[in-house]
Amino acid sequence: MTRSRRFRRLAWGTMPMLAVQCLGLDWSMALSWPTVALVLISAVKLLESRRAADHRLVALLQLLAVGLLAAQMPGLLPSALQLLTALMALAGLLAQEFDRLRPVRALLLRSLQLVAAALPLALALFVLLPRMGPLGALDGGQAGLATTGLAPDLDPQAIAQLVRGSAPAARLSYGAEGMPPEHSYWRVLVHQQFDGRRWRRSSSLEHNVSARFGSDGTPDRLFQWWTVERSRSQAVPWDGRSRPASEDLQQSPTGELLLLKPQLQQRSYRLQQDDGRQAWQWRPPTPQDLSLPRGQQPRLEAMADEWRQLPTDIARVAAAEAWFRQQPFRYSLQPGQQVTAGLDGFLFDQQVGFCGHYASAFSALMRASGVPARVVSGYHGGRLVQPLSGPGYLDLRQSDAHAWSEIWLKGQGWHRVDPTRWITNIDRTSQLASTGVMPAGGVLAWLRWQWWGLDLAWTQWWLGFDRASQTALLQQLFGEQQAWLGSFVLLIAILAVALGVWLLRWFGIGVSCTSLQRSLKLLQQLGLEPLPGESFAHLCHRAAVQHPEQAVLLQSIADQQQRLTYASLTAGEHRRVRREWRRLRQLLARSL
Repeated sequence: MTRSRRFRRLAWGTMPMLAVQCLGLDWSMALSWPTVALVLISAVKLLESRRAADHRLVALLQLLAVGLLAAQMPGLLPSALQLLTALMALAGLLAQEFDRLRPVRALLLRSLQLVAAALPLALALFVLLPRMGPLGALDGGQAGLATTGLAPDLDPQAIAQLVRGSAPAARLSYGAEGMPPEHSYWRVLVHQQFDGRRWRRSSSLEHNVSARFGSDGTPDRLFQWWTVERSRSQAVPWDGRSRPASEDLQQSPTGELLLLKPQLQQRSYRLQQDDGRQAWQWRPPTPQDLSLPRGQQPRLEAMADEWRQLPTDIARVAAAEAWFRQQPFRYSLQPGQQVTAGLDGFLFDQQVGFCGHYASAFSALMRASGVPARVVSGYHGGRLVQPLSGPGYLDLRQSDAHAWSEIWLKGQGWHRVDPTRWITNIDRTSQLASTGVMPAGGVLAWLRWQWWGLDLAWTQWWLGFDRASQTALLQQLFGEQQAWLGSFVLLIAILAVALGVWLLRWFGIGVSCTSLQRSLKLLQQLGLEPLPGESFAHLCHRAAVQHPEQAVLLQSIADQQQRLTYASLTAGEHRRVRREWRRLRQLLARSL
């Protein structure tokens, strides 16, 4: 197989892997289109390439495309595919550089060795160089590959469809021992505007910058590591009590946690445990929290007017709870006919629904009785998964989507109330779906959980090492002596390069040429100079003729050089032959 055929075999094997990765790009991101264009250009160039220079250009274009893909898809599975693609493209480049014909397997092994040798320097630069913002910040739109179903408008029927799905939503693990309590609530969106049928998220949110990690002098507090899937907004799940631990997290006045990263890609963030009450919990209600269209739900308003006569807000909430528990409400994800009569029809006629109905009805009753209220959508519960290796994590699915209410009590702030828990008549299937405790899926589900555990660890290490993490690390290393940072980075880079060169020599890359030069110097001491076009083996033969006392040694040196140059050796065989060649040279040097 010629060099050109070997290159084409490797290059065409690389193109499908690039195409598959392009299918996973988010087309609303600015880098997606240049990446696809680069892949197409490399394919067209490969079709018409005939010369070695063209082949090298194709390989370099493929490597550049891999870099752009890595900047946009940093997950574990995409990263593994990107590594394999880079090895293929690098092997194609090496196929043009070797004069002798090497099999594809040997070229792939050599490209893997080159990547391993470059790894120390890459890790040093990753850890120590200043962190850049994500390239995905060039996001140009809100459409695309969003999968999380929580939306700014709370439509109970849409939540029912969401709960029936099992798509991944988020994963949570702790930086220290401990896991969240069962049936925890994870808030995402706060819906304040009510038009009589739907609850909408406020269109104007004033964002308060979050506190940074370690600002309270306790950097070793328990961490929450979150990994969330693509979503429709910047709001991400949290428990409402923790403190943001990085610069890209902000809190809205209503208690939403906003992650300032492109929401159309998988994201990672950290939270620090905080035992105090958050500012959003004490933010006084606005007139919007009492707004209710009058006249649309006459029976609801009439009952709420009776509760308004009670002396305290707590008494009104207690009256609502007692009324809900006395009614024959039934929880079901399939309530049958649509609730077309609004909240009056749901509360007094059908009395069949799910979390969105109950949260919406209770919040409207509280507003009508004079208690500020709003609806919160997020997730409830989750499944605790313990992988074979690494810490356990909480797996949140779209089937864990839930809605509840928040009410304002004077002197106590905002409090969570989940009217769905007052319902005792619950369909077993609906209960399983709403709590995420679905029957196990056998071996495939177990394997999927193990993979998610690995992916979570990778995401925490790769995506979780942000600017705040780097600053904390450098602070631990240098304290206030930041002036030495440049010298330290330079020293680490030099050591990393030295380690890479050592690995290259250990792999036998670049060693054969140096060893050949040393062998030629030894032959020069015997009075021989290579003729134009003369091979090393023929030079050793001439030296043996002139110095018969060294004939056996010279012939052995020539044989080992021929094996290193032309034989198809494994890595272990290559090292053994190289050591034998070095030993024979040392014997020749001592004899001289």
